[in-house]
Amino acid sequence: MYDLTGFQRDLLYVIAGLDEPHGLAIKDELEDYYQKEIHHGRLYPNLDTLVEKGLVEKSQKDRRTNAYELTRRGEREIDARIEWEATHIEHGE
Repeated sequence: MYDLTGFQRDLLYVIAGLDEPHGLAIKDELEDYYQKEIHHGRLYPNLDTLVEKGLVEKSQKDRRTNAYELTRRGEREIDARIEWEATHIEHGE
């Protein structure tokens, strides 16, 4: 996951957290987090990059909507990232 941008990592986390991740649901979630509009020209090319890297699977939900799901590799990458972060963040205990 070291070669992903922060935005791409956020996309993975959002996909992992949604019940039925599709483009607009992912976009809405990110807009809530970033507090600004996420343009299609930013969202979909980054989703395609995650698909190309084998971290996300893309399927067609209907004629106008694509669905996205983490692959096993994507899940492993998130787990590894969480583990790495935990070793670098002090919790003040």
